[in-house]
Amino acid sequence: MVVVPAKSLVVCSCSSCRHWLALRFAVLFGVAWSGLSLGSRSLQAEHLSAANELRPAGPVTGALLIAGGGGIPVAVLDRYFELAGGEQSRIVIITTASQLAGTPEAEKRYAHWHDRKPASLTFLHTRDRLEADRAEFSKVLLEANAVWFMGGNQNWLAEAYLGTLVEERCHALLRRGGVIGGSSAGAAIMSRSMIAGGRELPVMASGFGFMEGTIIDQHFRKRNRQARLMQALELRPGLVGIGIDEATALVVRGRTLEVVGDSDVTIALAPSSGRDARVQSLVAGQKDDLVKLSRAAIARTRPTFPARLAPVPEVKSGTLVIVGGGNTPREAVDQFLTAAGGKDASIIVVSNALGEEPPEEQKVCGWLKTAGASNVHQVHARTGDDLASPELQSRIQTAKGVWFTGGRQWRLVDAYLDTPVQCLFQAVLNRGGVIGGTSAGATIQGDYLVRGNPMGNEDMMAEGYERGFGFLPGVAIDQHFTQRSRFGDMTGLKKAFPQLIGIGVDEATALIVRGTMMEVVGQSQVAVFDRQPNDPDTEPEYEVVKAGQKYDFKQRRLMDSAEVQTIETK
Repeated sequence: MVVVPAKSLVVCSCSSCRHWLALRFAVLFGVAWSGLSLGSRSLQAEHLSAANELRPAGPVTGALLIAGGGGIPVAVLDRYFELAGGEQSRIVIITTASQLAGTPEAEKRYAHWHDRKPASLTFLHTRDRLEADRAEFSKVLLEANAVWFMGGNQNWLAEAYLGTLVEERCHALLRRGGVIGGSSAGAAIMSRSMIAGGRELPVMASGFGFMEGTIIDQHFRKRNRQARLMQALELRPGLVGIGIDEATALVVRGRTLEVVGDSDVTIALAPSSGRDARVQSLVAGQKDDLVKLSRAAIARTRPTFPARLAPVPEVKSGTLVIVGGGNTPREAVDQFLTAAGGKDASIIVVSNALGEEPPEEQKVCGWLKTAGASNVHQVHARTGDDLASPELQSRIQTAKGVWFTGGRQWRLVDAYLDTPVQCLFQAVLNRGGVIGGTSAGATIQGDYLVRGNPMGNEDMMAEGYERGFGFLPGVAIDQHFTQRSRFGDMTGLKKAFPQLIGIGVDEATALIVRGTMMEVVGQSQVAVFDRQPNDPDTEPEYEVVKAGQKYDFKQRRLMDSAEVQTIETK
């Protein structure tokens, strides 16, 4: 199984790989795009944040509790102490944003926190950057498991701590599973792109970047800051706007956003050429997904997808094997192994769709070995270092076949989309190999990704998770089709994107695609939704292709037996 971290980089000429390599280079070596070195930690942090904003936010290690200001409800304080460990909590309160910082009055504001009997409650403050960079000053953060930023002026926090050892140790606290909270200014400082002031026209500056890919505003409804946040998103394309009202907090754990408190949290995405601005409200108990929102924000900075004129579905080299879930038909297995070059061919099985942790290799590779394959290996890359591993690259570069397991297709997107490894998968096809997959591993092969929502698989369209790997261009592939009554879902997708061809694959059924020809094998059928945009009928129709039949995407029709026989004899 390939999960070996390394720092060497694969060479690829496509634009997505050049972008990915540049990001990796910046993150690994701390250099600017121009190649100039960065002199201070603060400049380095600012530059690397710019690089990070071009890619989807990652899950938060530890927890954040981001309060919108005003009074802090008991429910919010309860959640903070719960995340901090209750009576085991060792809390550091940073008061620098407040005019009361360094005075007894600041500590009196938190006197009632002692009633909860934390293991320790320590106050930290300076406005001297040199002091903030001394190891002894912030030594208390090494043992702490919780930090709280008092409200006031976020610029005072940035001026004192940005790029210093205090900021570094706060990030380290998060990485070891601690919690960072803050209210008002202590909320604004959480994002790297920070609103430093202004009314409707925001003044932008740099915050601490505990929460990637976002801009956070506070006192949101109370001070009518909707226009200010939307302006900030125009100034920082590709970021998610988060407006937190007073007496309310957003809890962030991993990739999950959850609202606690009395009012609401507003999630905003900037408009794009193909989409209106998106604004939604989350109230107490409601959740959303940080990575999904970040991907959606970045997608709005790119050309409209899918393109209005879709390409003819065609596999110019190699073979695709697309299975609808359930038992994989024996004929599909045989065709996969034959297309790979025989049972001794090098084959990899990609298991990321099954979960974050790699399953046992026998579970994902055993069925191919039972079918006679003798050179099968598992791939389950989880980090950027995994993706850059020479062992992984070499394994894919020598593979003649790739198989994607079932599970959840969004996990494949998170792991491989827009990375050099995606290009290496495509190269397997380009050199005449075969790519196969079942269920989620079938859907990912299409151009448009259906059921990509990380929060559930009921939605056909999930902004941020709409692009598949595109091995078969111009199509959207769904699976478990008849068994789960998904005809209406595909009809809805076809109405939204009539330029696409929808393909619904039944369980225990597969389609084999070479060139523009699709052959169906197995026990059931494939439904092809191929009504063209200028057809007069209002309802999209589908054509059933049964086992043993073939469909030509170029001619957009089912081939009769005589035509198939003529093609096969040529």
